[in-house]
Amino acid sequence: MMIHRERLCASLDGDFVVFLIGMRINKPWLLHKWWPVAQAMPRMLKELQAKPELGLLHADLWFSRTILLVQYWRSMDQLLAYARNRESEHLPAWAAFNQAVGTDGTVGIWHESYAVSPGRYENVYLNMPAFGLGRAGHLQPASGLRKSAAGRLQASDSEPQSS
Repeated sequence: MMIHRERLCASLDGDFVVFLIGMRINKPWLLHKWWPVAQAMPRMLKELQAKPELGLLHADLWFSRTILLVQYWRSMDQLLAYARNRESEHLPAWAAFNQAVGTDGTVGIWHESYAVSPGRYENVYLNMPAFGLGRAGHLQPASGLRKSAAGRLQASDSEPQSS
C-alpha cells in the first residue's frame, strides 16, 4: 500500500453513513460459541463487495478481543434495506446468533450508525495509505482552506453535491 507523505483530507459527495459494528469475546474458551459469530461478518462483506449497488462504499476490519468493523454506506436507507433483506447473509447470521448465543453472555455484539452530511465531518491523514473515508471517498491536499479542522469543515460544506 502506498504511503502518502503529504497532509491529505478526504471528502465524499453528498450525505453518507458511518456504520460501526463489532463483537466482544467475553468467554474466549467457548470457541464453539463465538467463532460462528466471527465468521458471519466476512461472509456479509464478501456479499456486499460483490454487489456495490447495495450501498457499501468501503469497510475496514480490526481484530482483538473486541472486533471492530467500520463501514461507509451511501445511505441509511441502503444500510437498513440490507439488514432487512431476506435474501442477504445478514438475517440468517442474526437468527443463528440468537439461537446459539442469545443473552448467555459468551459474546457481545453492538453497532452504531451515524448519518453524515457535508459540513458535519472533517479528517486529516499524514504518512498514511488511503484509509477509512479516504478509501470510501476522495483524497485531496489538506492545504489552503483545508489546512485546519475548521477550514475542512467549511470546505466540505461548500463543495458541490453530486446528484
